Amino acid sequence: MTDLEAKTDRYEDLLAEALDAAEVAVPPGTPLATAAGEFREMAASYLEDGRHFRAEDDPVNALAAFSYGHAWLDAGARIGLFDVPHEGHLFTV
Repeated sequence: MTDLEAKTDRYEDLLAEALDAAEVAVPPGTPLATAAGEFREMAASYLEDGRHFRAEDDPVNALAAFSYGHAWLDAGARIGLFDVPHEGHLFTV
């Protein structure tokens, strides 16, 4: 397996795990809850896009999509939209 393939595997797994771990931390029905939903939707869309690129044998764009998706979740966690684990490898908070 090439370094690019291995890195793409890691980032796909990281994004999928982070999506599962991130819980909305703001009150429902508020503008912040809307923002949290949008951040989560962007992350999930990038996960789907990355998987599409992988299926099309385009690991460079797959890796970029997985990275962008994780960035949306990580940014949301940093500004308090999500409760996330503070230990481990999923988030930088």
